[in-house]
Amino acid sequence: MSVHCLDARLDLRLSSATKRTLKSAAAVSRRSLTDFILESALSRTDETLTDRRTFVLSKANWSAFQAALDAPICPLPRMQRLLSKPGFFDVDSSD
Repeated sequence: MSVHCLDARLDLRLSSATKRTLKSAAAVSRRSLTDFILESALSRTDETLTDRRTFVLSKANWSAFQAALDAPICPLPRMQRLLSKPGFFDVDSSD
C-alpha cells in the first residue's frame, strides 16, 4: 500500500445509531472507524465513476464525436512495426 500525506480533513454529521452501526461494521472488519469509512467511500466512488456510461453532448459536439468515430484511422508506422513483432509472451522459451 502506498503512503500518502494526509493533509485534508472531512467532517460529517450522522445519527448516533448510524455511528454505532459503522463502528460495529468497522470492528467486524478489524479496521479503525476512519479506515472503514474511507475504504467504503472510495469503493463506492470507484463504482460511481466507472459506471458513468451516459454523457450528454450538444448537436454540434455529437456530430464531431460521430465524425471522429467514423474517420479512417491514421496509420502509425511505429505502432505497426511494434505490433508486427512477437510479444514477450509470444516468444518460445522452450529451448
